[in-house]
Amino acid sequence: MAEPVTSLLIVPPLVFGAIIGLYEILLIHRDVTVPTHRFGHSLHALIFAVVATFCTMNVAFVFSLFPQLKTIPVLSTPVAFQVLIGLIMVAKIHGASKAIRGSVPSSVGLGETWFHSLLIGALVVAAPYVYPLLKPMLPSWMK
Repeated sequence: MAEPVTSLLIVPPLVFGAIIGLYEILLIHRDVTVPTHRFGHSLHALIFAVVATFCTMNVAFVFSLFPQLKTIPVLSTPVAFQVLIGLIMVAKIHGASKAIRGSVPSSVGLGETWFHSLLIGALVVAAPYVYPLLKPMLPSWMK
């Protein structure tokens, strides 16, 4: 039987994910020169950042949706699951930038550095730990 979810965060993961996604979009605009590729990659980055941040900030909810995750010894703790989500983000960011770089000759500068990929992954992992620190300073609609 699934464990009851005590509290589900909706607005904070959306806002934090959007901020992380916007940071990635700023990096994309520096590298991608083709406007349609820029839009597509930006949309892709924003959606993945919001979904990943939602998952890291709502681990209990994700575990209640997919109880099989709790049976995997390495992933059974929230921290391990959050780190896995961060590593998936790093691989997605770096892989997508390298794939586009190889297939689009006009976007020769495209290719996120490992630092930026790791930074975005770390921000996704850090979001649930930063939120309680920032919560007292946030506007009421975001709490």
